[in-house]
Amino acid sequence: MVQKGAGKQKEARKEGAPEPKRRGRPRAYDPEAALHQAIEAFWKTGYSGTSLDDLAVATGMNRPSLYAAFGDKHALYLKSLHRYLEMGYVGMHEALAYDRPLDEGLMRVYEKSLSIYFSGKSDPRGCFAIGTATTEAVEDPDIRAALAQGLSTLDKAFEARIRAAHERGELHDDADPEALAVLASATLHTIAIRARAGTPRPELEKLARKAVNVICGKTGGG
Repeated sequence: MVQKGAGKQKEARKEGAPEPKRRGRPRAYDPEAALHQAIEAFWKTGYSGTSLDDLAVATGMNRPSLYAAFGDKHALYLKSLHRYLEMGYVGMHEALAYDRPLDEGLMRVYEKSLSIYFSGKSDPRGCFAIGTATTEAVEDPDIRAALAQGLSTLDKAFEARIRAAHERGELHDDADPEALAVLASATLHTIAIRARAGTPRPELEKLARKAVNVICGKTGGG
């Protein structure tokens, strides 16, 4: 039998009455913001030195919520590494825009990178990937694969931009875009390491400029 009032309830809903509240609480965190805070935590103390409690404090989430959103610490680190690399690729492509000279584009890449490497609250922190993933890559195949893929993508982006400059006549005819791309990547890595080692930013900017001059076939080191 249909209970009394059931028809009226259906009729009320048709007239726009609000639906009953669903059980359960909505998420009280922003996944993107939480991932950003996880990157900051790993960046500060590395993968091994960052505990789940540290991550819980950094993200404002308890352990069950962290597991539900990102998986265990290893999964969260891999997500953090991938997100950092993705953000780096976006910034790199913007800096290497094909409507500006190659030397200007390369310097923009290095200047943007140095801004990140020196963005810590106290000492320079260098590159997240170089500073944290290289240590773990020796024993962790997943992190090693992610890092290798990141470096390969970096090389390819530099090579594509340098090859375009070569085709437009910005470089010497005998220039080797593939080799120059590796040099461009190596320069990025070395300024990241030297930044963390305490080399002042002005010196690293000079180092980057010298590398750009070599890549672009210009004489003089300054």
